[in-house]
Amino acid sequence: MTTTPRTRTADALRRTIEADIISGALAPGERLDETLLAARFGVSRTPVREALLQLASSGLIEMRPRQGALVAKVSAKQLFEMFEVMSELEAQCARLAARRMTDADRVRLTQAYESCRTAAEAGNADDYYDANQIFHEVIYQGSHNGFLEEQTLNLRNRLAAYRRIQLRRGRRIQSSLREHEAVMDAILAQKDEAAGEAMRGHVMIQGDGFVDLLSSLETEESETSRLQAKGH
Repeated sequence: MTTTPRTRTADALRRTIEADIISGALAPGERLDETLLAARFGVSRTPVREALLQLASSGLIEMRPRQGALVAKVSAKQLFEMFEVMSELEAQCARLAARRMTDADRVRLTQAYESCRTAAEAGNADDYYDANQIFHEVIYQGSHNGFLEEQTLNLRNRLAAYRRIQLRRGRRIQSSLREHEAVMDAILAQKDEAAGEAMRGHVMIQGDGFVDLLSSLETEESETSRLQAKGH
């Protein structure tokens, strides 16, 4: 299949907007104006529209009548359900990684953990988030199951904004690092069931943790609305 310049432009725009959503630069519920995006990237609205349709098909944005495109925002029930599925996908990645990782994979896992530890000791939430992403991706790759890796990444991207918010709660970074160590130790020891259980507990939101996340979301949404209103 031959790709046209317009298709390549739309793909590049999709990747850039997707990165903005995953990084938190574009928040859940934020409107994506085609005209402003076209001006930002110096292109016509056509490839912008194509990029937004691609993002809508992946679930990262929603297309609403009279409102246009908005960064996808999920209900509390949907959020819990998504984290529930995410915990199972990542648990399976960890189980397979414990059985299938090569020596080179294990070195990368150890290095990724050390990067997380360095960021945690520095108390930098953004650096820790980036290192955390790499740690998890090394495990996805270490499962040596391409389909599982793809599906896990897709759902991880949809939850990226919420996982970032999680890390800003209290001492979550420190507890996350301890959980990473437990996952890593089980994988390196080739204890697949222990690795899966450790990863499931690491990803899943339960009890007070979920209430805290919802509270954090409400606070962030209120602050975003205040800043948007101030900007107008």
